[in-house]
Amino acid sequence: MPVAYTTFPAYSRAIPKPPVQPAALEGKPVAEALIASEADIRSGLADNLLRLWRYGLVLSHRRDVADDLVQQTCLRALERVEQFEAGTRLDRWLFSILHSIWLNEIRSQRVRLGQGFVDADEALVVDGARDTEMHVMANQVLRLVNALPDAQRAAVFLAYVEGLSYKEVASVLDIPIGTVMSRLAAARAKIAASVSGEGAT
Repeated sequence: MPVAYTTFPAYSRAIPKPPVQPAALEGKPVAEALIASEADIRSGLADNLLRLWRYGLVLSHRRDVADDLVQQTCLRALERVEQFEAGTRLDRWLFSILHSIWLNEIRSQRVRLGQGFVDADEALVVDGARDTEMHVMANQVLRLVNALPDAQRAAVFLAYVEGLSYKEVASVLDIPIGTVMSRLAAARAKIAASVSGEGAT
C-alpha cells in the first residue's frame, strides 16, 4: 500500500501517514473517529511546531537535535493517534511525547557523542522575531534557563515559558507535583542568584 505524506511549513521532511484500522466504538466506526482525530492532530502539529522546537532546544542545546526531536514527535503522534484523548490539551500530549523521545533515545546518543551547546543568542531565531525587545529578553531568559540543571530546566521551561500548570508539568515529566514545585523553587533561587551576581558586576 502506498504511503501518503504530509509536510509542515517549518520543516521540509515529509511525515508518513499511518494506516487506520477499522473497528466499532460507541456506535461509530473507529476508522471514522481516527480520521477526524488525525486531521485535528495534523492541524495541531502545524500550530505547535515552533513550541516543540524550542522545548527540544531547551533539552538538547542543539538545533539539529531539536529538529530531530520535532520530526520524531510528529511521526510518533501520527502513529499513535488513538492514544490522544479528545478534549485534552494537544500541546501537553506533544510535549510528553517529545520528552519521552529525548529521555529514551536522543539524550543517550548525545552523551555518548559528547556534543556541546548552542549559543543562546541564536536559540530563538526561527521564522523571525515579532519584536526586537521581546527577542532580546527571551534570549536573556533562555541563557539563564540553559544554565540550570537538566531537571530544573525542563520544569522551568514548561511552567514559565509554555505556561503549563504544575499538574500539567508533572504529567509531561512523569513526576509527582511536589517534585515539580521543588525543582521550580530551586530554579528560581538559582536564577535569582545569577541575576544578583550579574547586577553586582
